[in-house]
Amino acid sequence: MNKNQASLARKQLERRLSPLREAGIVAPPRGWIKAIREALGMTARQLAARMDASPSRIPVIEKAEVTGATTIKTLREAAEAMNCTFVYAFVPAKPLDDILRERAIQKTRKDIARLDHTMRLENQALLKSDLDDEQRRMVELILSGSLKGLWEDK
Repeated sequence: MNKNQASLARKQLERRLSPLREAGIVAPPRGWIKAIREALGMTARQLAARMDASPSRIPVIEKAEVTGATTIKTLREAAEAMNCTFVYAFVPAKPLDDILRERAIQKTRKDIARLDHTMRLENQALLKSDLDDEQRRMVELILSGSLKGLWEDK
């Protein structure tokens, strides 16, 4: 994927994710399965029958959801049994472009700090304004090129 395609894909993804981030959806303390089941007035036995599972399995499923020990397949089956749509998403805490820019700044700060240290050892220290300008230039260079190396910690 070239740079323009990646940028367009990121913008389209951001449009889809933004409403989810703004909604601030938080799972009910006892889990979605139990919350929806009870809101529908459905017993554990009734949900079990709709899932073609044993009644004793429903409390186990509900507990596993809360502890994070369930599978996507099980969540999907429970949702379908309650006439719901299962939604699975990673919702970035910030816009994707902000995450990229912050990472580029973080990475360039390390590089600038090394450069500044070396220059000081050679008695060629740069002014803070020059270092800031160089950091801005490096950030823009990183963001305008391939992002593959952005997440390398070396």
